[in-house]
Amino acid sequence: MLLLLLGIIILHVAALVLLFVSTIVSVWTTENTYTSDLWTNCTTSSGRYHCDPASSGEWIQAVQALMILSIIFSLLSLFMFFCQLFTLQKGGRFFLTGIFQILASLFVMSGAIIYTVMNPEWVPETSSFGFSYILAWVAFPLAFISGLIYVILRKRE
Repeated sequence: MLLLLLGIIILHVAALVLLFVSTIVSVWTTENTYTSDLWTNCTTSSGRYHCDPASSGEWIQAVQALMILSIIFSLLSLFMFFCQLFTLQKGGRFFLTGIFQILASLFVMSGAIIYTVMNPEWVPETSSFGFSYILAWVAFPLAFISGLIYVILRKRE
């Protein structure tokens, strides 16, 4: 049982780290001299690196909000798991923890979908998706699976 709990915690923390990295790092879209993320658009020209704030469009603000919400819900889920681990009665399920983690996964999925759909209107066609965007998509199934495990998991002695 201890190994199962350790595995669940590692899975949850891995999803949380991926959410943090994908939200913070500036490589959602990349090109030879251009990178952009949810917060800034950076270019390299004549050996100088210059960053401008991201556009103030509603869709990028929605993606920003959804990614932040996914981090908050995942952190709350981890905190609730530890609280329920010590306060939940034997045989009880970690429903609240699982629901918050599943919501975190749905938030990151929604944010990534919005970014995917709206990206062609915002960045040059020659650019491609960067590793932060891919990490967001990898964080989605990890968070969803850990949420399902929490819902199924029962507390034992």
